[in-house]
Amino acid sequence: MKILAVCRGAPETLPGKKVKTGINKHAVSGAVMIDELGLLGDAICNRRHHGGRDQAVYVEGSLTLGWWASELGRSLEPGAFGENLVIEGVDNCQVAVGDQFIADDLVLEVTSARIPCSTFAVKIGDRQFVKRYVQAGRPGIYCRVLASGTVRADMPVTYLPYAGERVTMPEMLATFGRRLSAEDRVRYLAAPVHHKLRALIESDAAV
Repeated sequence: MKILAVCRGAPETLPGKKVKTGINKHAVSGAVMIDELGLLGDAICNRRHHGGRDQAVYVEGSLTLGWWASELGRSLEPGAFGENLVIEGVDNCQVAVGDQFIADDLVLEVTSARIPCSTFAVKIGDRQFVKRYVQAGRPGIYCRVLASGTVRADMPVTYLPYAGERVTMPEMLATFGRRLSAEDRVRYLAAPVHHKLRALIESDAAV
C-alpha cells in the first residue's frame, strides 16, 4: 500500500456558484507538509462544513476511484473528487472510524464519511450526483491528524484497523441525519467519531 497522489487546491468559483471553493484539487510533485489542520497550501473556503481538525485530510482509495471511473464512464485524475490523498489498494467500503493510515511520521485517524453537497455535483457535472453518490454507498474518508508529517507520492502506507466495534463509511453515510438505535448510538460513541457528529448523537440521546 502506498500514496498514489498528494493533491491541493486553490480558491475558485464554479459555474453557477457565487462563493469560492477549494474542491478543485490537483496532484502536486514533491513533498507536502500535513499538520493538524491539513495540507499546507490547500484551500479550505467554507470552514463551516469543511476542514477543521476532524476533517483535516480527505482520503480516497484507489479501488473506490476505479469503481467510480467505471460507473461514470471516464477516467478520474487525482483530485477529481476533491481528495487530498489517493491511497493504493483501499476500498472505502471497508474503512471504519478509528482506522489509521500511517506514512512515515504522519498518522491519520478516520473520523467520518464524506457527505456529498451541491458543489460536488457541480464539479462532477451531474445535478443528480448527490443522490447517485448516496445510493452508491461508497463515500470518501475524512481523517484527523494524530501526528504531523511530510508526504509525497509513492510513500509506503501502513493501514491499522480500529480495534473496537466498526462503524464503516457506508454505514455513516446511510445513517446521516437519522436517529440511531440505542445499540448503534453506543457503538458510534465508542469510536473516535467527528466531534460534530458526536455532539449530535449525544444531544439526541439526551432527548
